[in-house]
Amino acid sequence: MLSFEDLIISLQDCVISEDQAPEHVNQKLRLFSEKLSESSRSSVKRCKERCLDEALQLLRRISEDQLGVFEESHLLLLVRLLISMQLQMVNISTACRKVDQMLQHLAKVDHQLVFRETHHCLLSIVHTDQVLSFEDLQRACMFLEDSTYGREIWRESFLSLLDKVSELIAFALQQDLLRDGPLCYIAVKVCLQVFQLLSSEVAPLVWDGEHGGPTVRKILQALMDIILGQCCNRDTRLLAGTAVAMLINTASERRGGEAAAWSLLEVSQSEPWLLTIGALQVQCCPAGSDRVDRLAVSRGLLTCCRPHILLSSHRDFPEMCLLQKGLFPLVYALCEEKLDCHYFAFEALTLWLKRVKECLADIWKMTGDRLLPDNSRLQQDLIHIIWTNAESPVEGVSDFVRSAFCLLLDLYEMDCEQFGDTKKTLYFTLLQRIIKLPWEAKAKYHRLCALLPFLGTDMVLDQYAEIPNHLLKCLSTNHLSPCGSELYRCLIHQQRRELCDGSAKAASHMELDLAKLWARRWRPVLHAALMSHVTLLQNNCFTLLLPCTFQVFPSAVDPLLDSLDPCAPGHLYAWACIVSAYRATTGSSPWALQGSSTFKTLQLALGSADDKVRLAALNALCCSPKTKDTPTVEEMSIMKMFIPENLNCESSPFRQHFQAAVKRFLVRIRNGCLAHVKRQKGKKKGEGIHSEGEQDILEQGIEFVDWLGQLPYSYLAPGHSFQRKKTALLLLSAVLETCTDTWSPDKKKGQPPANMGSLIKCARERGQWDFVCRRKQLVLISCIEDSTNEIRELSAGLMLRFFPPSLPDDITAVLHTRTKQLLCSPRVHEAQMGALMMKVLLQKSHDQPEACRLNIGVTGGSAACMVTLLVKELEEHYLTAKADMMLAAKTKPIHGVLSALQRCLLEAPGSVYDTLDHSLTIEVVLLLEKMSLLLLSVLYADQDACAIEKDAPPSFYEMGNAISSLIAQESGRGEEDGEECVLLSEEHSLVLTCCWVSLKEIGIFLGSLVAKIMTESKPSKCLLTKGDLKRASKVFKNIFLKCRHWGAVEGCCAGFTKFCASLLSSSDPEIRDIPAHMLKQGLQVVRSPRSTSVTRRAAGLPMLIQCVVSAEEASKTRELLAHSMHTLLETAKCPLPEDWDQTLDLPQVCAVHTLQALVRGSVLGVAVLQFAPAVAILSLTLLSSPCWAMRNAALQLYSSLCSRMLGQRPSGDDGVSAQHGLSPIAFFFHYPALQPFLLGELLGAARDLQGPQTEAKLHLQPSLFPVLTLLAQLQPGVQDSTKTLSDFLPPLLQLSASPIYSVRVMASKALVAMTPPSEYMNILINLTAELPRPQERCCHNQLHGRLLQIRATLERALCTVSAPSADLCEVLLRVEASMWLVTGAQRCPLVRAAYVAVADSLRSLLSESFLSKLSDTLLHDLLTPQQQLQVGLTSFHQQAIHSLCVDQKRACQIWENFSATSPDLKLSLVTWVVEEQSLQQSGSKEVIRRVLQSNLREALLSSRVEYRRIYLAALVAVMAKGNAAQHLPQSTTPEEPVLPECLDLLLEDLEDKRGGPEFLSLALFVASLLLSQCSDSSTRTSVSQRWCNILDIHRSPEAPEVLRIACAEALCVAGVPLMSHSTPPAIMIRLINTGVYLLQDQNQQVRMKAASFTSMLHHARKTKSQRSVYLMQVNQALPLLLDILLEECLDTPGTLEVLLCHLPQSDLRSVMKEASVGGSSSLYEQDEANVFAEPSVMSAHVLPYLLQMVERSSESSDVAQRLSAWAEEGAAQLLDSIAVCKKIKPAETLTPSWLALLTEPRFHCTLSGLLTRAAFLLRLVKRCEDLRHLCDPSALHLSLQEVCDVLSLKGVHFPSAMTATVAGELPI
Repeated sequence: MLSFEDLIISLQDCVISEDQAPEHVNQKLRLFSEKLSESSRSSVKRCKERCLDEALQLLRRISEDQLGVFEESHLLLLVRLLISMQLQMVNISTACRKVDQMLQHLAKVDHQLVFRETHHCLLSIVHTDQVLSFEDLQRACMFLEDSTYGREIWRESFLSLLDKVSELIAFALQQDLLRDGPLCYIAVKVCLQVFQLLSSEVAPLVWDGEHGGPTVRKILQALMDIILGQCCNRDTRLLAGTAVAMLINTASERRGGEAAAWSLLEVSQSEPWLLTIGALQVQCCPAGSDRVDRLAVSRGLLTCCRPHILLSSHRDFPEMCLLQKGLFPLVYALCEEKLDCHYFAFEALTLWLKRVKECLADIWKMTGDRLLPDNSRLQQDLIHIIWTNAESPVEGVSDFVRSAFCLLLDLYEMDCEQFGDTKKTLYFTLLQRIIKLPWEAKAKYHRLCALLPFLGTDMVLDQYAEIPNHLLKCLSTNHLSPCGSELYRCLIHQQRRELCDGSAKAASHMELDLAKLWARRWRPVLHAALMSHVTLLQNNCFTLLLPCTFQVFPSAVDPLLDSLDPCAPGHLYAWACIVSAYRATTGSSPWALQGSSTFKTLQLALGSADDKVRLAALNALCCSPKTKDTPTVEEMSIMKMFIPENLNCESSPFRQHFQAAVKRFLVRIRNGCLAHVKRQKGKKKGEGIHSEGEQDILEQGIEFVDWLGQLPYSYLAPGHSFQRKKTALLLLSAVLETCTDTWSPDKKKGQPPANMGSLIKCARERGQWDFVCRRKQLVLISCIEDSTNEIRELSAGLMLRFFPPSLPDDITAVLHTRTKQLLCSPRVHEAQMGALMMKVLLQKSHDQPEACRLNIGVTGGSAACMVTLLVKELEEHYLTAKADMMLAAKTKPIHGVLSALQRCLLEAPGSVYDTLDHSLTIEVVLLLEKMSLLLLSVLYADQDACAIEKDAPPSFYEMGNAISSLIAQESGRGEEDGEECVLLSEEHSLVLTCCWVSLKEIGIFLGSLVAKIMTESKPSKCLLTKGDLKRASKVFKNIFLKCRHWGAVEGCCAGFTKFCASLLSSSDPEIRDIPAHMLKQGLQVVRSPRSTSVTRRAAGLPMLIQCVVSAEEASKTRELLAHSMHTLLETAKCPLPEDWDQTLDLPQVCAVHTLQALVRGSVLGVAVLQFAPAVAILSLTLLSSPCWAMRNAALQLYSSLCSRMLGQRPSGDDGVSAQHGLSPIAFFFHYPALQPFLLGELLGAARDLQGPQTEAKLHLQPSLFPVLTLLAQLQPGVQDSTKTLSDFLPPLLQLSASPIYSVRVMASKALVAMTPPSEYMNILINLTAELPRPQERCCHNQLHGRLLQIRATLERALCTVSAPSADLCEVLLRVEASMWLVTGAQRCPLVRAAYVAVADSLRSLLSESFLSKLSDTLLHDLLTPQQQLQVGLTSFHQQAIHSLCVDQKRACQIWENFSATSPDLKLSLVTWVVEEQSLQQSGSKEVIRRVLQSNLREALLSSRVEYRRIYLAALVAVMAKGNAAQHLPQSTTPEEPVLPECLDLLLEDLEDKRGGPEFLSLALFVASLLLSQCSDSSTRTSVSQRWCNILDIHRSPEAPEVLRIACAEALCVAGVPLMSHSTPPAIMIRLINTGVYLLQDQNQQVRMKAASFTSMLHHARKTKSQRSVYLMQVNQALPLLLDILLEECLDTPGTLEVLLCHLPQSDLRSVMKEASVGGSSSLYEQDEANVFAEPSVMSAHVLPYLLQMVERSSESSDVAQRLSAWAEEGAAQLLDSIAVCKKIKPAETLTPSWLALLTEPRFHCTLSGLLTRAAFLLRLVKRCEDLRHLCDPSALHLSLQEVCDVLSLKGVHFPSAMTATVAGELPI
């Protein structure tokens, strides 16, 4: 058969020459062939399917009669073409089915033709002497499954197919490297498909002895050999099990199939056995003990067998069916065992329950009894296996367990209904058991969801009243939020079903009543979540709870909104969330919900300082489930205000959500406009009555999209912040993805509508939607040279996707020149720019290959030409480095060209085989090898050292010396013995960076290249031989074993893993052996003793081993991983040699470090857990090693292993939980080997503590603390019904006597985790019974440990206690009786502190008299001077202060004696104030504030620096209000004589900069607080000047961050009162200017606090109607502050200077001169002090206010005079810069000099400053005739317009407001 390309050409020729068919039919066929050709060429599955779908539609439009006129030869050609297409797409089932539909359409014309050609194709597969290939089997599968005619032909020829498959499987099983590969798998798949689809044909061969033959028996034998372990591939074995079960299912007689199924179940035997299936008998010999054989058989039987087979009885047990007696014990045993395939075992359990449910009625008939009677063995077994595996760490198991639980409940319900059991005891038993689970247990909520329909919401909520609180806790914890929200969804769904009496939907008039009933239970819960301080809880309520609420109860929006006050804290966010979720869920407009106030509240939310409030409001504005719901004029107007104000948000999630919301808004506009265009086309001439309104909607939508398409380009110029550019590019991407007709093959959704062209045409006719013009392309090209990777990638991606396929010639030439410069830059990010630019050039220069061949004579396509050019460039870099490494590091640093090669070869859309040939590939590999050796030799300082087999890399010291020697040698200085410099020199950094970055890029490129070549391998073309692959492997080995630099090693890992994975998936055994050989070499290096130290966690050796084993296929048995783990474990266990050297690395240490790398490897994941017990035991044992390096390595390994075994810790908004989600029962269920070992370690440690109390017991056991730490991290509160963990409690209790403090603390935590809730009270009673009486002798360590255990157990036990039980009352009495422990009779402060902590835990339950005595004792002790120093006294003081200050009266007593207390107690008191979270609600706050203020002078004069710092922090805590954003001071003031003196002391410290930044920030805050309370106007004015001077110093970007934050806080505290009083305007101007500076600060916290200052100022200036300050967004605060400046200080000298000081310089001439000098060749460049500041944006902000000053100058002669003075002084320089600007008119074509200016930030900033000043001067000259001698207004106006127009055409975009002002279109 001809190739597809030849067939398509022949078909097109026939269509052209066909005369009999009508022209329109020929036209359809031409389009049809084009679509087939396009589908064939495309490499993306979705593109192929799309083209085929379009081709199918075209073919169906040609009727049978029209096809009948074609000659038979033409139809034959068409049929062959489609069959060729099917063969080409055998891997895409959906595509093959579409082609099959086309063949069926042709068969209507000539059935025999289609049948004959398909028959010919199939016979060519089986009628050959060769063994079937992988491709043959793929085609056979495709014709069986996806071809109608292919299946019929196979039905006739299936014997031939089976013969060939039998031959192949026998051959494959004899080959070690074929039986585990894809060939064996697909052969089994063919067998399965034949047995399933051709069952009637296969059945006689199996069940009829006369028709049977050896073929099927051989296949059955092979399948059983595969199942029993001759094949290691798990997927193949499981598929073989399904195939054998499907063969049994072909039985026509019941008894035969039933007997065969029972025979197959003998797979559980360990001895050989005879399998009988009908007339077939095969010998089965188990080859392993991994239980996969049992899994494959049980899974296959459950999947395939008919019910009568599953219900068949065994001859020895006639009362039990196959499901119960045969399959369940097998499945149950699989689930109990710790297999690597636990996932499939529980899948089998779920299948078993499903099949039981299907066959339940027949089971009842067979047994005559219930299936699941209460307390039956089957019921207990199912509940046990479900309960113990609900927390399995194996991915997917918990989902199957959940499904199994639901099926169990269904079966029980059916059982009860059938036999009339109305009690249904199991449900209530399970509910009580679920309630007892801790709220942290994830399975708790899944089980409640399953149980809820059987018990009802009232029963569940009444029995489990804590559900609302536990739901809120779940939604505050990341891993519990999905299950918590699902429980809520189930509850309200069930509630609605019950309220509606089972009807599907309530009547509309009942909706509000239903919502009110819902609100009684759930409104407080949702409000609490939305107004919580926990961000995660708020987000989860918004995204999870609200949508399902409105789905079930749409009218719930009214009760939710009714009680909200947008001015109250937290309510605005709740309002925005509710409105947004309501609109997104129901599609109803929310704007009428609360009348006219809705839009006002929306504006408040959109301007809020809180990102999440703005996002929620934006979602309310943009979202709608109806995509044709065109936004209203008001919505578009609000969006035009909102978008520019939110471009520079620092939060990355905000930007992503912002883009998504805008895209939804654009989709609504686009779809709405398309609907209008479609209606307009469909209207007749007389139907234009309502067209005017529709036309307005259309024009508004088009205009909005055009505005948004223009907006981003104004903010993409260099000089804008990363945040603004990133957001602008995201918005531009949203516009281009939504409003162009570019189809994106990589996306499933979001493709443009088919009729998008009509809307684009409509917009273009209006002169709009010119998204891809040249000037915009230039802007994106300049973005490719951005310093950040994200901006570069985004801009390049937009250029490649949406802009024309070819660049203009002038741009191409300039980019080639610029790319070459960048690729030679030593700066990594500049080289990356060049690489990306080269990729763009390659993909945008399809028609100009000559542009790539500037200096070499290469023929071929542009890709091949470009790659050849880069390879020659790379060789030149290598030769330069070989000759002069210093020169290469500066001018040809290798890594840039490597990156370019990687992008051009691996990221190009075509195949690598179209770009490379064998010779070029070998040249690349050889070059990479030579470069790696050269770079490594530089680090070795020896060109030959790298070539020898030396696996120990040089130390960092040796590398440093090597580079220093190289520098000295090549600079001619020779070796110098001067002083060593701690900092690296520029030359040293250049060489080191060149080496390690180049090595990293070599690894990434080489691995990715080999992987791509192997993936796209073609039989006809070989790019890499086995020798080449071995050579490549040696490159990796050298880098890993001979380089210590972690950047190079870590960077190579990704490439090496790809390299190994591609080799291991090869069908060639020799190629697959290359990674295994490398692994053996690596393990040999581990075992070998070294003569040097290999620190840095064994350098690259562990990463080499990790990458190889990570590359293994997960579906296989991971033999390499098992071999590695066993080898490393054995090596690590080897005893140390007697003469071991502590300065050299030991093989044992290296083995432990390598184990850690394997444990930490994320790719290995669960695969490592099967070795977890052995690794844990090893690491704990090695902690006792005499070698410190071994102990260090073991501890790191143990830590990594614990993280892997326990999984990720649950985290909420308040941080990470101390416990993991795994309970002790579940932990030891998964790792049973650890239970006896850990228990033994605890018992051993406890035994060491036994003996008389007088004996010393400090016997160190290194493994004890790690064991306790592990146990303490397990989830507490889970019942242990089997008492398997009770043995842990005695040693944990005994460890309370440990002499080591940390052991006692950790033992108390471990005790709580290991104690079941039912034992809490017994533990407490026993512990409190052991508390000593006053004169009783006791061990202080043991007493302290017991108190710690009492407290830890109490805190857990009291969580679920509502009323004290008798046991708890006994505990209370014993605690009260032991009060002597807090008195002076107890000499140990730690014991006293622990007792006070216990009493605090029980405070709500203890008697008042006891609490009073306790407080008196503590107070007396604190106020009594201590005679001697005691260890732990500070801890006791802190605990006593915490206990006393809970009581307001006692707190006042101790604070009133503050001045008389000791210095240490003072420090403890002020420390408590700083750390106490509930102080803001404390009634003693006022007393504390007064005491601290009155003692401030003494504290400031103290010599104790730490005390001064904490004292000031405490004063800040009590003087500022609870809302940290507002910082409003208290109204009371300290005594007047104290205030000036304290203020003076604080200001002196600030002026002299005494103390560190943290102290100075606190001093500034306190000084601001005192200044705000100063009542004397003269003092306030003098102090304000000094205070403003301090702010001026510390507001600068160079100041420490903490001081800039303090400046912003100082404005909030003192700035607002100063601005509100009769403060001199000069001070007001300084405060406003400081606020403006801080609003542009790099730190977000500084900007937020400066915005708070503006918000408070705005609040103070307007009416006091609002109860709280509305905190506005930063970008709204800036213009508001400038408004206040002009409003309050227009006449004040300095106002103009304040505005002008925020403009960038306008001296264009000097900037041009500096830009022409060229860039520096240094490795690093100095960052700006404030990278967030944007001079261009600030210019646009300031310009309107400058123009306002001009307009208002008539109101004040002083203002007019100052403006005139400015004009006289600066006009000349300004006009000179404009003249310079006019002279630099760029040429028509792009030049390198202009591209350099486009990428120069100073050029753009200077232009913006120049235009702003010029527009200001223009307005000033127009307004004031006295100044027209400076310049002609009209000439200046024309010059500015000309400059703007020309620069805009050449890629310089200015904000629209600025250009409109220059054009004279924008009024003030």
